[in-house]
Amino acid sequence: MKKILVVGSSNVDFVLGVKEMPKIGETIRGISFANIPGGKGANQACACGKLGGDCTFLSCVGLDSMGDLVLNSLKSANVDVSAVQRLDNTPTGMAFIMVDQTGDNSIVVIPGANGKCNSRFYESHSDLVDQADIVLTQLETPLDDIYALLKQAKAAGKVTVLNPAPAPDNIPDDVLAAVDWITPNETELSRITGMPADTLEEISAAAAILLGKGVGNVLVTIGSRGVFLCSKTEQIHYPTIHTTAVDTTAAGDTFNAAFTVALSEGKTVADAIRFANTAASISVTRKGAQTSIPSREEVDIIVKDNGI
Repeated sequence: MKKILVVGSSNVDFVLGVKEMPKIGETIRGISFANIPGGKGANQACACGKLGGDCTFLSCVGLDSMGDLVLNSLKSANVDVSAVQRLDNTPTGMAFIMVDQTGDNSIVVIPGANGKCNSRFYESHSDLVDQADIVLTQLETPLDDIYALLKQAKAAGKVTVLNPAPAPDNIPDDVLAAVDWITPNETELSRITGMPADTLEEISAAAAILLGKGVGNVLVTIGSRGVFLCSKTEQIHYPTIHTTAVDTTAAGDTFNAAFTVALSEGKTVADAIRFANTAASISVTRKGAQTSIPSREEVDIIVKDNGI
């Protein structure tokens, strides 16, 4: 099994259940509240661990109870958190999430300690990049610094996976050339390319822009429709298992982690996508971020039962 290094954000999610999203200026009564460890980086690291990956996490959290909550969740998932830096006088990142009864969500993020995930910090842990086989990251930490790390990883011969979320208006061409796998959803693909991305034809055209700039493969998650893979040699739509969504908060993070774990185990791309689709389809049936991530055993059972 190859080693995975996840680099990214750590948050504590304050999850508010609501009947429907409030309108501007409206006060509504909530249905539920929960405090759950989250952050796209920590979610992906947790999912890698739960799904059986050999995963190390590189991030920053505060020297506070919220930092304890994040680290304890990751440790319970068998993630190596020895390189996570704890900062005094800087709070752990926070996300305030409203989830309505259809499973849709709206999120406001307070970066906190995530803002300290900079090049100096990454350079002090360059050995982790050297030791890893696959580097998985997202964009909730300072962009220029994570871009530099991606280029470092690519130059060192590592497989690089970029989940471009939250999506910036554009990603520099030299960064795109350092990405083996980019995994946007339709909205993120549209934002970083400036192209529409609703139909499969539009997704294909937008993905072609990224491929033309040096991205190895574009893997677009399209919700209940599954995933659309675009490379320089093929375009394949992989449908997913139909489920009733309760909360989509960490579905993308679960997909990215599952796909990365499958690659680390030497699965074919097709099998890795099917494995990731299955893991994500389970996560949307549960509430919360890391609390929704399935175990390896759960995913393997569904894969076997459905002949995936």
